Amino acid sequence: MKKNKGKPGSTAEKEFVFEFRAGKHNCVLKVPLKFPVQENISDLHGRLMLLHKIPCYIENELKTSLSNFIENETILDFDREAELALQRLTTGDVDVNQLTNAWTRSYVETTLEHARPEEPSWDEDFADVYHELIHSPASDTLLNLEHNYFVSISELISERDMEIKKLQERQAAEMDKVMHELGNTLSDQDVNTVASQHFDAQQVLENKWASELKQVTGIQKQEYQEWVIKLHQDLQKSNNSSKINEEIKVQPNQLSELADSGARMFEEQPQLEESFTIHLGAQLKTMHNLRLVRADVLDFCKHRRHGSSGAKLRRLQTALSLYSSSLCGLVLLVDNRVNSYSGIKRDFATVAKECTDFHFPCLEEQLEEVQQVVLYARAQRSSKGIKENGGDDKSKNVERNPSNILPGEFYISRHSNLSEVHVVFHLCVDDNVRSGNITARDPAIMGLRNILKVCCTHDITTVTVPLLLVHDMSEEMTIPWCLKRAELVFKCVKGFMMEMASWDGGISRTVQFLVPKSISEEMFYQLSNMLPQIFRVSSTLTLTSKH
Repeated sequence: MKKNKGKPGSTAEKEFVFEFRAGKHNCVLKVPLKFPVQENISDLHGRLMLLHKIPCYIENELKTSLSNFIENETILDFDREAELALQRLTTGDVDVNQLTNAWTRSYVETTLEHARPEEPSWDEDFADVYHELIHSPASDTLLNLEHNYFVSISELISERDMEIKKLQERQAAEMDKVMHELGNTLSDQDVNTVASQHFDAQQVLENKWASELKQVTGIQKQEYQEWVIKLHQDLQKSNNSSKINEEIKVQPNQLSELADSGARMFEEQPQLEESFTIHLGAQLKTMHNLRLVRADVLDFCKHRRHGSSGAKLRRLQTALSLYSSSLCGLVLLVDNRVNSYSGIKRDFATVAKECTDFHFPCLEEQLEEVQQVVLYARAQRSSKGIKENGGDDKSKNVERNPSNILPGEFYISRHSNLSEVHVVFHLCVDDNVRSGNITARDPAIMGLRNILKVCCTHDITTVTVPLLLVHDMSEEMTIPWCLKRAELVFKCVKGFMMEMASWDGGISRTVQFLVPKSISEEMFYQLSNMLPQIFRVSSTLTLTSKH
């Protein structure tokens, strides 16, 4: 036996000797083994049989002998280490207090009966309290308070936009005067200086309003959470229940005048929608609901300031299911940068800022956390030598900026302040989705599959998917292009929904296929005729126009 020098617990090499008879020959098998043995004994036994061409009738005897050898030698090593540990303890080489603290910590961390009780989390307590109140007569009071906060933020944003607009108009007029004097009394350097001053002034103003909005939303969130906790405590006292019920009934009437006046200022555009019921599955069929909707993707996120009955009902439904097993998700197509600076990401961030989120971190904080996770994941993959999915250009792009994500990958943001959505899947797509030659193996399609899988494992029962994998139409997106793309997405989603039974055991879900507002009614009719042919629809709800 060759033993490595060092502390107890280091690896040691021992020789396993096995004698057996093959015909007239006496054979001896000698194999060096490293202790402690980390690999599976059955796998080791199989490799020995294969490498040394040991007869099959020796198999069971070899396995028994190998198991006994490993077990006995392991016990001897443990006994030897225990004797050495006791010897160090008696000679004073080990601090007794340090040893007892280590044992205590081990018991506390691994044994439930010795562990400290978990400290209550503020987020969990608030979630439980809110869930109880929103399912009580106090729900109207909660929604009215949230609406008041929304109106306050909206007015602040309107004031900000107006001030920025005035600054831009003033700067535009000033720049026109400078351009008229260019070549006479002013030079190009003077023009650049003025442009730089204008830019700095805009940045100062935008930073000022961003800071003020952040401060106001922080105050609103703290006030709201403290008020919800206090209301719940008051409701627990039977003496004050009648008084609180009176307040709950009075407060909605105080907002009715504001709602009526606001309704005259806002008129919602009609929305085309058609609903279908399908049954999918080989033996045990599961019923699902499908909807084809023509609307803007952000319509599912925006709140209506006038507080109409329809908008209030949608807000109530979203609040009731916030802490439930019936969440609503939305797929938002974004580029490979995890930020909110341009395009649809900026529009979505603007909508998310219009109302304070009282339950989850703001969008900027969630995106910062996603960026850190992406960087950590890239570093882990690089250290393990795992190649990124995608072509050479995509891999080079990731090498240049490891904080970017690849097409088909997505990140998730949580929201309680959107009209009809709790979870937003930010799916990364590239310009390839605008071409007409994508297949079922395209990263965007595989991203949809992974999103549906997340929906099954995280209680998201309603998900809205962009049918054409674009949010805006362009000239190359002809009628044949739309029909081909819709057929591909319909067939792929049907296949993914067939897989759902193995993911969640067959739970009924609602999938909404969203098409851009610029789609003509004729095109919408063609898509609505295609859907039942592909999914073999059981029943259909006639085409409606929602107002």
